[in-house]
Amino acid sequence: MKNRISLTVVVLGLLLVLAACGGAGTVSNTINVTMTDFQFSPNTFTVPAGQTVTLNAANNGAVIHNFVIMKLGQSAGASFGDEDLPNVYWQVEVQPGASANVTFTAPAEPGDYEVVCRTPGHLEAGMAAKLVVEK
Repeated sequence: MKNRISLTVVVLGLLLVLAACGGAGTVSNTINVTMTDFQFSPNTFTVPAGQTVTLNAANNGAVIHNFVIMKLGQSAGASFGDEDLPNVYWQVEVQPGASANVTFTAPAEPGDYEVVCRTPGHLEAGMAAKLVVEK
């Protein structure tokens, strides 16, 4: 009986954690992301089109990280350079060991948007994610 109660508590705890993540497939006005050297966790975010979104970003890495949303249909390619700046929809920079709690307006047009870190070498190392915008 004691094991059954413990298992129930663990399962309920996991469900609460998953519900709070705002991860892939769940439309949310909040993005919770951890940035490390060289990844976003989670790496897919689903938000409602045209609405205010709160980004809670924690940089657990050793260097500056960026959360850069490219415009719809645009990609930074293999590496982010100055030529990509006109194709940026929105971005924020987070210092190592720090957090950013900021808001932005999600794109009005539904679709998949590329998210990258523009710190040199990070995109090349695979630091990319996807922002899914839904109606």
